[in-house]
Amino acid sequence: MKALGVISTTALFLTLGMTFPAFAQEEHHQQEAKPEKQQEQAKPAKQEQQQQAKGQQEQKQQQQQAKPARQEQQQQAKGQQEQQQKQQQEKAAKQQEQQQARGQQQEKQQQQQQAKSSRQEQQQQARGQQHEQAHGQWAHNGQKDSRGHEYNENRFGREHHARFQEHGGRYYDGRREYSYGGYWFYAAAYPAWFYREDVYFIMGADGLWYAVAYDNPSLMLQVEIS
Repeated sequence: MKALGVISTTALFLTLGMTFPAFAQEEHHQQEAKPEKQQEQAKPAKQEQQQQAKGQQEQKQQQQQAKPARQEQQQQAKGQQEQQQKQQQEKAAKQQEQQQARGQQQEKQQQQQQAKSSRQEQQQQARGQQHEQAHGQWAHNGQKDSRGHEYNENRFGREHHARFQEHGGRYYDGRREYSYGGYWFYAAAYPAWFYREDVYFIMGADGLWYAVAYDNPSLMLQVEIS
């Protein structure tokens, strides 16, 4: 019995001796596996952080790359704006020059027209004087013709001219008559210049009435009073 107890005790120690190393080895394996697992769990988080950092870096690079492009666009826009302003200024200056040139041209034309009108007026006055000298003295104010029609300088003469229409006036007793100065004047036939020119009526010293072209006093037509 004593030997049996010794054997049992020995077997128990052997069993325990075998169990403890195995347990210790298993625990050691678990402890070794735990850091690896932690490393495996930490690896995705680290990769995510790296990706985020990489994304931020790429974004920063894109921003840095985009900055010169924006600056270039701004410079181009500024250059276009300056060019447009320059073109507008040049256009305004050109328009001003054109306006000044037109103004000078119009002023020159007006001066020429005024000079021409002055020459024409002088020529008309000279022709009138020549005509008066050629036909003698005209009737005096208040003088009457053979039928009692009075010559009045307030109604007749060079200062009172008018333009007549071919079919104007009135058609009376088979003739075309025109009203002037309170009388009706007529002629057997009217020359073409009578309708082209301003005409005034005047009485000669001989008591006869005449229609005279205002711009060319050498054109005369003897007329009658109805």
